[in-house]
Amino acid sequence: MTENRMTANTALVLDERFRRLVISSARLEKLAEGFRWAEGPAYFPAGRYLVWSDIPNDRMMRLDETSGHVSVFRQPAAYSNGNTVDRQGRLVTCEHGNRRVTRTEHDGSITVLASHYGGKRLNSPNDVVVRSDGSIWFSDPAYGIDSDYEGHKAESEIGACHVYRVDPQTGAVTIAADDFVRPNGIAFSPDEKRLYVADTGATHVEDGPRHIRVFDVDRDGKLTDGRVFAVCTAGLFDGFRLDEAGRIWTSAGDGVHCYDPDGTLIGKILVPEVVANVAFGGPKRNRLYICATTSLYAIMLPVNGAKTV
Repeated sequence: MTENRMTANTALVLDERFRRLVISSARLEKLAEGFRWAEGPAYFPAGRYLVWSDIPNDRMMRLDETSGHVSVFRQPAAYSNGNTVDRQGRLVTCEHGNRRVTRTEHDGSITVLASHYGGKRLNSPNDVVVRSDGSIWFSDPAYGIDSDYEGHKAESEIGACHVYRVDPQTGAVTIAADDFVRPNGIAFSPDEKRLYVADTGATHVEDGPRHIRVFDVDRDGKLTDGRVFAVCTAGLFDGFRLDEAGRIWTSAGDGVHCYDPDGTLIGKILVPEVVANVAFGGPKRNRLYICATTSLYAIMLPVNGAKTV
């Protein structure tokens, strides 16, 4: 496999399939800096703005895409981590500090979607996605209770880290997958027939998982045939999103890695900081926003993110 750098050392082509997914004149833009751990970007097309978390600073930030203005969206923010937008254009947030998943209504009030399982408090919900049927799926590792850096240090009441599903009709919280060490980023394929979940268990277990797994999803939401989709070659996977063709654009230690649906690493967007999460934005969903440690970056691409709202 040959490597070919292009776009001012921003893109790294590992497979010819990646060459048409980048623009030679595109540049990686730094849009904002001064954060401690930027995470959880969520794009609101109706207002053309991006919201993301700055976890250790206990705040959420907002970028006005039309002006480039950056402001504080919410502070304190319960050490929020992952965010997404539901089909009604509402913000859904994983709160490390309150150990729950919430929804911010259009009037600004907050609705609790999940806080307990089996009468026990969740660990620290990390990343979240909403399916077209209204069900809410989220990962629940223990990063927010491991120390006071990303939340409040505490013991796990559940004693394990799972992936959960919130029923859209009853609000019942059930375990969707229980064989993870540290479940992390989560996203559906464009047709919602597959669910991808990162496992960053290597942070807690020697030679632990540093991969993305993929599951088949039946019509009732049951997961089957869980298997490893890709193993990270630089650091750890964290958050990721898919484009319309089902390619995965995922965070990694040296930037954003792009995987073909067949599991091949076909290229990278090189970023000078460890990347935590990404989101497609812009009126055409072809601007990739990148949360990378202390900064927010973006790059224009000739592909479109999968439509989720």
